[in-house]
Amino acid sequence: MEVVYFAWVRERIGLPRESVTTAAATPRALIAELSAREPRYAAAFADPSALRVALDRKLSDFDAPLAGVREVAFFPPMTGG
Repeated sequence: MEVVYFAWVRERIGLPRESVTTAAATPRALIAELSAREPRYAAAFADPSALRVALDRKLSDFDAPLAGVREVAFFPPMTGG
């Protein structure tokens, strides 16, 4: 699956996107898996409450199933203005 990073998440990880092979069943499990990779991922995902997730470009929940999902995007909450 493609994992896409936006804003400060992208800055901390150093990549805008990457292809990931995962056994994670939910975005929450994917975060745990990615965080265990190396410190830059751990820093980006240190506070999941400061993040939002979209599955196949639809805002979703961190406990939603990843089965059949092609793209997961992580980003900070957006503000209007």
